[in-house]
Amino acid sequence: MRRVREGAAAGQARQAKVTGRSRLASPASVLVLSGLLLVLIAVDAPLARLAHQSINASGGSSPVWFTGVIGVLGFVLAWRRPRNPLGWIFLVSAVFSALSEDASFYAVADYRLHHGGLPLGWVAVLAQPGWAPTLALAGLGVLLFPDGALPSPRWRPVLWVYLAVAALWMASAEAVSVGAVAGHAVRVDPSGNLLGLGSTTGWFGVVQDVFFPVLAACWVASLAAQAASYRRSSGERRQQIKWLLTGGVVAGIGFGLAISGLSTVAGTVLVLAVPASMGVAIFKYRLYDIDRIISRTLAYAIVTGLLVGVYAGLVLLATQVLGFHGTVAVAAATLAAAALFNPVRRRVQRVVDRRFNRARYDADQMVAAFAARLKDAVDLDSVRDDLAGVVQQALEPAHLSVWVSRRT
Repeated sequence: MRRVREGAAAGQARQAKVTGRSRLASPASVLVLSGLLLVLIAVDAPLARLAHQSINASGGSSPVWFTGVIGVLGFVLAWRRPRNPLGWIFLVSAVFSALSEDASFYAVADYRLHHGGLPLGWVAVLAQPGWAPTLALAGLGVLLFPDGALPSPRWRPVLWVYLAVAALWMASAEAVSVGAVAGHAVRVDPSGNLLGLGSTTGWFGVVQDVFFPVLAACWVASLAAQAASYRRSSGERRQQIKWLLTGGVVAGIGFGLAISGLSTVAGTVLVLAVPASMGVAIFKYRLYDIDRIISRTLAYAIVTGLLVGVYAGLVLLATQVLGFHGTVAVAAATLAAAALFNPVRRRVQRVVDRRFNRARYDADQMVAAFAARLKDAVDLDSVRDDLAGVVQQALEPAHLSVWVSRRT
């Protein structure tokens, strides 16, 4: 009897724990966080005008439009998949990012333009390090993809170490802000960042020197774990990981563009490929189109590179070797590149499909073989059976019927 009571008590405790989680992951929580995010984004423009700055010029973790996109994705995921923590990670990250943007503008307006004359400036100083939890949460997204669980139990120590270092870093950033407010030594840069948070010396600099390598290591290890699980997975899981890895490659290109200064806006847009690909994979929307997207992207990138090379080579040949006028050389090279586009694209597409979109390549080969056999076929029944077999192999439908109209 005692064991029965203990089992019943344990069952009630587990039920209470599940109920508590469901209350937190409820539609009301989604609406509250989303409403808070909308308010924070709405006041971004008037605060930017108050600080005499562009709306994307503050020291927050990301531009306001980037924050809005992440927030929309987080809202949709949290609303449709409330038990998956990735949606909540995106939504909470967007809230902290928007809060940091607003606080940055107000800190600039108060401490740089009005010399501390505005009310509640200290609140903005305390809220401005909202970029810290945004970065910390970003490190969890890839690790918990796609269902919110760790790749294996062996990753639990890694998760706890990362969370401990992230918590220490966020607490340190807030402690620096509290010290500056308490000591009446608040100084902010033109982007709204507290000058003490940009220091590479002192105890906060030491914490930063530890956190950022841990953050980078977590991101790299998470991608490596997903890449390793790709080889062991199949079906939907394999396609989900393929979406994530593709988004990671695109985001890596965007990050390179941003830090190199070639195109900050284009780089920021491309970085959105990671959360976008994660959303597609979680919802399993057009999941199996990833092979087609990869093959088309690679094919057009290769064709573009080849044609640019041909164009440049023809222009140099015509102007430097043959001595043609520059305008004539450019026109001739343009016509040659345009004439080569379709033949080169078809050839490159076949090569790329053979490696990255094998299903389409095999289907095309089946159809081509059937068309060749059809030229010499005279028996209608054999043509019908052959057609049914080709369709079954190429498309694998659940049911297949062939109607033939016989005329006498």
